Amino acid sequence: MKYRAVFLAGAAAGYVLGTRAGQERYEQIKRLSRRVAENPTVQEAAGVLRAQAGELAETARQKVGDKVQTVSGKVQEKVPGIHRSGQSTPADLADRSGHAARSGDEPADIT
Repeated sequence: MKYRAVFLAGAAAGYVLGTRAGQERYEQIKRLSRRVAENPTVQEAAGVLRAQAGELAETARQKVGDKVQTVSGKVQEKVPGIHRSGQSTPADLADRSGHAARSGDEPADIT
C-alpha cells in the first residue's frame, strides 16, 4: 500500500509538471504560427497558390465536362432505347424486355 501511495503521488506530480510544460510549449507554438501566418510574404505566397489552385480546378472541371459529354454520347449510341432526355417510356421498356407494359410501370429514376 505504501508503494502505491508513493507511485500515485509521483504520477500526480509528473502529470501537473507535464501539463504546465505542455501548455507553455503549446502557447509558444501558437504564437510562432500566428507570426508566420501574419507575415506579408507568406500571405502573398498563399494568394498566389490560391489563384493557381482555382485555375487548375477550372481546367479540371472543363476537361471532366468534355469527357462526360463524349462518354454520354457514346453510351447513347451503343445502348438501344436510350433517349436524349435520359428517360425511357414504358413502351420502350416493353420493347426491350419482350414483355407488354402494364399500367403503372414506371421507368426507374437513375438520376
